[in-house]
Amino acid sequence: MKFFLDTANTEEIRRGVELGLVDGVTTNPSLIAKEGRDLEELALEICELVDGPVNLEVVSTDAVDMIHEARYLAGLHKNVYVKLPMIREGLKALHVVAQEGISVNVTLIFSPGQALLAAKNGAAIVSPFIGRLDDISQEGMGLISEILLMYENYDFGTEVLVASVRNPVHVVEAAKMGAEIATLPAKVLEQLMKHPLTDIGLEKFLADWNKRKTPA
Repeated sequence: MKFFLDTANTEEIRRGVELGLVDGVTTNPSLIAKEGRDLEELALEICELVDGPVNLEVVSTDAVDMIHEARYLAGLHKNVYVKLPMIREGLKALHVVAQEGISVNVTLIFSPGQALLAAKNGAAIVSPFIGRLDDISQEGMGLISEILLMYENYDFGTEVLVASVRNPVHVVEAAKMGAEIATLPAKVLEQLMKHPLTDIGLEKFLADWNKRKTPA
């Protein structure tokens, strides 16, 4: 499974890269706006930090403008994947830019049917948002299972990126199902590393070591 960091904060990305666990980055307009920096400058800095896909999202809502924006974003760096929203205009834009060789991540997926349309139209990645489904009392991980099962029947070549991840359980369940990618907030990546018994065990080992008698 590939791990992407879901952030536009370069310090969070740098810390993740140091661990050797970051295969890519996902951003969205909210995350970019939070940093208060020029989009192009920030995007290029992230692309220098990460040797893998850097997902940048369009903010247009009509196909013509999405196509122009997608071409601009893709032209910033070879690692850029363009995120298009799962709406009618997004599908129209996807049909054009995917044929031009632009790698597209179709975002805001909430149903198997949406994932099917995106894959059929050439999406490199689809992003089902599991946490937001959980928030409205639907089983987010069930959507991942359905999409993966559906994709097994066809040679789409579309990867499933598990988005809106809220906790380590989401990541582990997605890995058990065989999802290709999970995009994680930095906090969840940290949580995956930790277990109280690890801390207790290490503390005991070190305490015993420090109590040892030094040979005369």
